[in-house]
Amino acid sequence: MDETVAEYIRRTVLKIPRAEIKTMLQKWGFLSEAQLQTLNFHQIKDNISQEVVQLCEENSADIKQAAVLDIIYNHIYQNKKMWSVYQMKKSGEELECFDITDFKKKFKGRLRSALKNVTITFKEYEDNAIWIRVAWGTPYKKPNQYKPSYVVYHSQTPYVFICASVLKSNLPLLCQALIVASNYHDIREMELRSHSLDSLKDIVFKRYSQNFQTYCPKPLQGGNVEPESADIRIVQENRSEKERIHRLNWEVFGGGPQPKLEFAQYKLETMFKSDPKMGVLDKKEPFRCLVKFSSPHLLESLKSLAPAGMADAPLSPLLTCIPHKARNYFKIREKKGLFPESFVSP
Repeated sequence: MDETVAEYIRRTVLKIPRAEIKTMLQKWGFLSEAQLQTLNFHQIKDNISQEVVQLCEENSADIKQAAVLDIIYNHIYQNKKMWSVYQMKKSGEELECFDITDFKKKFKGRLRSALKNVTITFKEYEDNAIWIRVAWGTPYKKPNQYKPSYVVYHSQTPYVFICASVLKSNLPLLCQALIVASNYHDIREMELRSHSLDSLKDIVFKRYSQNFQTYCPKPLQGGNVEPESADIRIVQENRSEKERIHRLNWEVFGGGPQPKLEFAQYKLETMFKSDPKMGVLDKKEPFRCLVKFSSPHLLESLKSLAPAGMADAPLSPLLTCIPHKARNYFKIREKKGLFPESFVSP
């Protein structure tokens, strides 16, 4: 077994929590059950990794087997990566039967025709997800196994989830291979990113939907008893306002947890209105703006704005539309009026 393969397997095992090493090696399936029985999982991880490498040497492991173990690890700990969503398009509405063998052949052929030194590994999962791992090299260097790209493609859907390597110059090659292998004609980034791959899937596959039904919740129960001297009208007004905000928030966001989204952006185009006498604009050109949002939990942050008193209820549709505009790359065009106050710097 090559020394670089042995070192990569050792480092991969070291990343795995001790309690999960045996389970992950069983999922890998490269070592037999008898070989796994010889391992002492109660010793320090460095010794465990060395013993795993010795067993892999007996089985003559190569970089493809090592890459499969790496995919299994990243499938389980997928939230350690930052994922971006890409959408592919066909020229027509024709439906084709998906052939995984043909997909792999076309993907490898397209990528290797442009770059010889590349390691490509596939692994299929039960939810029709194909995980692809690509380690990139150069015409004069072997692939760097420590900075690969990861691709998750759900067959017969136009959506691809990519965790790109540091070398962004390889991204166009990766996108070309995807559209050729899947028989699409175009691919574009949706400017939708998160560490939570499942949340991104919930949004683009519409497994999550905001609630727009009219609903009248029960009156909120106050935690403190109002003093007798308080103005009853003010108390009632405050309670009614809280109930109104609660109802509007429920209609927009629903009662369940929000998908964990960390980044979103869209383009805004509006006409700037001003007094003609002021002469601010000589030409009636649209005003364009790129709006970016980022947060550890973007949708939950937006949901909490009105109850916290940081924004009026209901929130602007420009904020609440984020999950629904995913398929449109978050490009929203407002051709009348001014920018919402939310986008005006103080």
